[in-house]
Amino acid sequence: MRVAILTDTHIGARKNSKYLHDYFEKFYNEIFFPTLDKENIKSIVHMGDAFDNRKSIDLKALEWGKKVIFDPAAERGIDFHLITGNHDVYFKNTNEVNSPGLLLSDYNNISVYYEPTEVKLGKLKVLFIPWINSENEKISLDTIKKTSCRCAMGHLELQGFRVNRQIIMEHGLESKLFEKFDHVFSGHYHTRSSDGRISYLGNPYEMYWTDVNDTRGFHIFDTETLTLTPINNPYKLFHNIYYEDTNYKLFNASEYESKIVKVIVRKKSNPKDFEKFIDKLHSVGVQELKIVENFDIHESEEFEVDEEENTISILNRYIDESEFEFDKSIIKGIFQDLYRQACEVE
Repeated sequence: MRVAILTDTHIGARKNSKYLHDYFEKFYNEIFFPTLDKENIKSIVHMGDAFDNRKSIDLKALEWGKKVIFDPAAERGIDFHLITGNHDVYFKNTNEVNSPGLLLSDYNNISVYYEPTEVKLGKLKVLFIPWINSENEKISLDTIKKTSCRCAMGHLELQGFRVNRQIIMEHGLESKLFEKFDHVFSGHYHTRSSDGRISYLGNPYEMYWTDVNDTRGFHIFDTETLTLTPINNPYKLFHNIYYEDTNYKLFNASEYESKIVKVIVRKKSNPKDFEKFIDKLHSVGVQELKIVENFDIHESEEFEVDEEENTISILNRYIDESEFEFDKSIIKGIFQDLYRQACEVE
């Protein structure tokens, strides 16, 4: 049996942003469901964070989610297994009040899991592990210890895995708790990463600037061979454009229509030509445009910035090489959190 694994769909993201949902919808209409139809897949496992807002749901966002995701699955007779994630639950110390259970109860094909549960997918028994909190931590860890399942799927916060390409999670559960499993698949972190046993599968589409040029999509899991096949989403929302006295007459701006664009200026000899370049982007209807052209950094002779390094790597290295009495791990954590918040600003 083959099942589609989807995670972190975040329905209603960015205050129910229309342009974001339009971008999401292209994935479902042109990639996700056509692939399921072609491969005759009749089972979906969603590993958490179906909805974005823990406290409320925008009615338009709910209508969009039903029209684009849940109705098409029901119409195809697909069994939909939905594991609750941290964005799906109202309280931080219990999963009992959760948006999937409350909002999707009218779908006969959807099963919502808010406690650790062993589920048969074909002939394979899989342990579903919803978001672990203070109320269910003991039963979750006991179930992990006692289960005979070879595979687990859930919404886990584990140490040592990438939250995104810049940040590695430094707290959470230790991965050694899952050594008994052949495979562990998880949502929660939006970028793909794996240590060979535990795999974060990443969400289907870009949502923030930290996602730029990071592969997105979903996966197909064969429950007999235990093989995992990624199906990539080719559609991008965020784009970096490097301007280096680029000839605006030859520049094709059409591909950036409705995209979020950052123009990084490396060389600008003629300001008027640059203005025409920017005007060309505006003329095709970019969703959002940012210009970065001030690269004046006060560097010491001992500290050099490599263009290949990302922002977090540069900050971490600068902190490591600086001389001060504070705990450097705390300083790094503060800067990582600030950087994440800055990237997620609308």
